[in-house]
Amino acid sequence: MYIVELLTAMHAGEVRKQLVGVIGGPVSPFKPDLSLDYAALEKNIAATLRYPFPALLSAAGIAEFQALTPEEVVESARVALVVSAGKALVIGTAGFNADIGRTLARNLEKAGVHALLVMPSYYPNASEAGLMRYYEAIGQSTGLPLIIYSRDWVIPSPEMVGRLAERLPNLIAWKDGQGDIRRYQRIMRLTGDRLAWLGGSGDDSAPGYYAIGVQGYTSSLSNVMPKLAMAMGKAGAAEDFAELNRLVNRYVHPIFRLREKVRGYDVAVLKRAMEMFGIAAGPTRPPLASLDPATESDLTALKPVLAEMV
Repeated sequence: MYIVELLTAMHAGEVRKQLVGVIGGPVSPFKPDLSLDYAALEKNIAATLRYPFPALLSAAGIAEFQALTPEEVVESARVALVVSAGKALVIGTAGFNADIGRTLARNLEKAGVHALLVMPSYYPNASEAGLMRYYEAIGQSTGLPLIIYSRDWVIPSPEMVGRLAERLPNLIAWKDGQGDIRRYQRIMRLTGDRLAWLGGSGDDSAPGYYAIGVQGYTSSLSNVMPKLAMAMGKAGAAEDFAELNRLVNRYVHPIFRLREKVRGYDVAVLKRAMEMFGIAAGPTRPPLASLDPATESDLTALKPVLAEMV
């Protein structure tokens, strides 16, 4: 038992060391009938990995996790593992509720993913005590290194993050999805170097994240502008905030302004931008909506600028 635990700890340590820089997150490309296009997913991941991304989030938030079946979540991870062939870590995604989360964690572990991203529960009114039970149920069901994704209604106190770090030995990293830099810094201050700290609220938050000392951030724009993601990661690691802010102001804020027009447009705008450049993405699944004509026109007008980083 001790040897197994030691090997698990060593694996978790190696995974944590690799979570540095910009982490990609492929979208789920859908066909017109809304079935998942695995051939397109394979092609998109191969294109992404022409650049040195250290890890990929499989079937995560930008991939419409909430609209995927558990089988699609696991199969998407298998595709990523085959295509990456060891070039990058593949991080699977679990969530929904404790039971489905446990099943996903076990099946993703069998598939061979390197770590597990745990999404919030579907239920939006849980107490911190209830959330602790949820994360412990999933975390204790697997030997995979865990990354908890704090987003949407899950806004834990710094003390709760500390308790989770104590109770889940395989918890290696925290991914912030709120972009509240003040709050995130307090969490980091309380828990210290027990966890790796990742930014996850959007490419537009990268300057703030790097300013407080994260070791990496997840980029949705890597799907369409991998050159931008690489440039931002390089500037952030060098603490070159003049360059990082220049990149964000020129490329990120214009497209993120469109994402914020309607709830759920974060995925729809990204997918339409991908299609503009010949990258298969397809429509969104319900409950996400398609772009309205005005937003599509605004996005088309941005194409010459975005093309500089595709």
